[in-house]
Formats: sequence, structure tokens, C-alpha cells
Amino acid sequence: MADNPNPDGKGQTPVLSVLNDARATPVPVPAKQIDQVTTELFTSLFVLESEFNFKPVPGKPYYIYRDGERFWMGITSPAMMSEAVGGRFIGTAVLQADLTWTLTLADAVADDPAFMQWLSDKRAAFEKRLGEAETVDDVLPVYESRFSFYRRASAFGVAHSLSRSMSASGISGLSYDEARGLLCNDPSAPD
Repeated sequence: MADNPNPDGKGQTPVLSVLNDARATPVPVPAKQIDQVTTELFTSLFVLESEFNFKPVPGKPYYIYRDGERFWMGITSPAMMSEAVGGRFIGTAVLQADLTWTLTLADAVADDPAFMQWLSDKRAAFEKRLGEAETVDDVLPVYESRFSFYRRASAFGVAHSLSRSMSASGISGLSYDEARGLLCNDPSAPD
């Protein structure tokens, strides 16, 4: 019997099927105001900058490490992996049911002024990009050719989810400043 040249069966999974799975979210996507959209988008983009080659499952924790300048995400917790092997543990990422990502930073990272300044600078660059875009929709990661397959599919899911949330809240097609202006006029918006 010959060795299976494709043990993972990835070639047998039609690309459109995976993308349709990402789009066919069974959970209703709630309307979200611009601040929630941008926070979820920034966090999701940060997580998706990490290399991974597996299909993430909503609700399951994944662990982000930094090895030099490279970020990567895996299923092995820092309790089971030394820093010499995996790099510095950054935090725990969880894919939410609406296909956006959350990230809980490791205590050591959250207490590191240099890392937090780097993250703050990254957020400022993201905010600048939002401000320069014609619409917030233009910043969504619809297709990221530099990403591996599952990272690209996850980015598509994030874009689809946040696009639906923005449509539901009436901010789709608006610039970042226009969408933020709606917060000033919304009496239910947090101060």
C-alpha cells in the first residue's frame, strides 16, 4: 500500500465550501457600534498576523507566541511549552461564535511597558488607516493573499461578520469619522 501523499485531506476540501462555512454563521450577528467594531477588528487582525495552519474552532482557546519578530498561534498551552521552544507567550486567543477573535494578554506581556507601547503604536497606526479610508468597510480583511489558507478563510469570516454587524447598526458605507459622529448623537452610547 502506497503512502498517502495528502494525509490531512486538504486538497479534498473545496475552497468555496470552507468560505461558505465561514459565511453561513448560524449565530445571529448583533448590531455593533463603531467603537466595538474597531476594537474587534483590531484584535482580530492582530490575532490573524500570527501564523497558523489549522481550522480554528469557535470557543476553543489558542495560544499566541512570539519567536523573534514572528508571531504564531498553536494549540499547546504555555504550561506545556517552554519559552526556549515556542518563544514568548503573548496571550490566549478565542474565536467567537460570530467569527471575530478575542485576545487575553498574558500578565507578563500586559505588564511589559515596551510591548504595550509597541501595541499602542500599532493601534494608532490602525486608527490612522481607518481615518484615511473612504469607508470603514474598506479596512475589512476581505482577501489577504499573504495569509495561509486557514488564516485567509478566518479573515474572510471576520470581514463578513463585521460587515453584517455594521449593516445592522447603520454604519456600513460610512467613513470612520461619520460612524463616530453617530455615537455623539446616540443617547444609548456609552460615555
